[in-house]
Amino acid sequence: MKKLITPFYDPLKSYEDNYDQGPFGAFTDGKVYAQEGEPQYEYHGHKVYLPFGIPAGPLLNSKYAKAAFEKGFDICVYKTVRSDTYPCHPFPNVLSVHVEGDLTLKKLQEPLLGDDRFQEPIAITNSFNIPSRKPEFWQEDMKKAISYAGKGQIMVGSFVGTVRPNQTQQEFIEDWAVVAKQVKETGAKILEADISCPNNGDEGLVCYNIAVTERICKSVRAVSDNTPFLLKVGYYEDQQQLEKIAAITNEYADGIVAINTLPGIIVNEKGEQALPGKNRAKGGVCGAPIKWAGIDTVKRLRTIREKKGYSFSIEGVGGVTTPEDYNEYKEAGADAVLSATGAMWNPFLAQEIKEKRHRETTK
Repeated sequence: MKKLITPFYDPLKSYEDNYDQGPFGAFTDGKVYAQEGEPQYEYHGHKVYLPFGIPAGPLLNSKYAKAAFEKGFDICVYKTVRSDTYPCHPFPNVLSVHVEGDLTLKKLQEPLLGDDRFQEPIAITNSFNIPSRKPEFWQEDMKKAISYAGKGQIMVGSFVGTVRPNQTQQEFIEDWAVVAKQVKETGAKILEADISCPNNGDEGLVCYNIAVTERICKSVRAVSDNTPFLLKVGYYEDQQQLEKIAAITNEYADGIVAINTLPGIIVNEKGEQALPGKNRAKGGVCGAPIKWAGIDTVKRLRTIREKKGYSFSIEGVGGVTTPEDYNEYKEAGADAVLSATGAMWNPFLAQEIKEKRHRETTK
C-alpha cells in the first residue's frame, strides 16, 4: 500500500478549518480542464459532458464547487443543508478504516479499526452530523456555487429535514418542505432529499421508514413544482423495502441516488470508541470496500425499473476510485455515477475517466 496525496478535504483539520481554509491539494492549483465539443449526455433536462461528479458531502461551499467544476466534475452536489443552523460533531470527523476486500454485511457485525493512516485502497469513515449554517448564509453561497457551473455542468442542491426536541412527526415532515423550498429559491435546477440521514429516536435512517419517506416525498414534491428532485438512500438488504422505495420514487421523485455509506462500529487500536462523543460509536464507511453494495443496489434497481416500467433515473455511488469503477457502474445500469472518497483523494478522476473514454472511442 502506498501513502496517499493530500485530499481536497483535509481529514487532519477540523470541519471549520476545512470550510474556511479549503479546499486543499490540487484543487487549489487554478488549472481548468478544457472541455471539448458539445455536451451530449442528458441529465434531468440538462446536457452534461459526462454523467459523473461528486455527491453530497465533500463540497462544503462555493469554493469547493468552483474547484470541482474546474477539474471536470460535471455533476456537483452542494453539501447537504438544513432549515436552520446545526452543529458539527467534534473533531476528528474523518478516519481511515482498514478493511481487507469488500466490507460485507457479515464484516460489519465486527468492530473496524479507524485511525489517521490513510492508504490505498482508500476507505474512510465520516461522522459530521450534517452541520449547517443559517439559510440566509448558505443560500447566498449556493447561488454563487451554481454560478460556477460551466457549459455542460450542473449543480444539485442537497437538503435534509431536522429532528428537534419535542417535535411531532408532522413537524418533521413539514421541515423537509421548508428546506426544499429554501434550496429551490437559490435557483438550483435539481434538488436532492437526503433520506439516508438520522431519524427520530431509535428508528434508524429515514430511508428505512417507508411510511415517513413517502410523506416526505409528497411534501417535497408539493413545493418543488416542476424542479426535478432525487432521493438519496442507503443500502437495502430487504428486497421488499427497495421495491417500495422504487415505487415511491416513481410516484413523487425523478431519481434515486444509491448508496450512501455502510454503518460500521469504529474503534481505535485499543478497541475503544474511535470517534469521541455520544452517538458516535458507529460511523458511515465509504470508499473502495463498499463498491459491491453500490453496484448491487444499482443492478437491483435496474431490474425493478424494467419489470415495473418505471421512469426514474439511477445514480450510482460508492467506491468509485478509478475509470474502471465508473464503467462498472454504467454497465450495472447507472444513468449517472458519483464519487466522494475517490474524488477527494484524486482530483483528476473526472479527467481520467473522460480521457479513457476518448481513447476507447477513437481507436
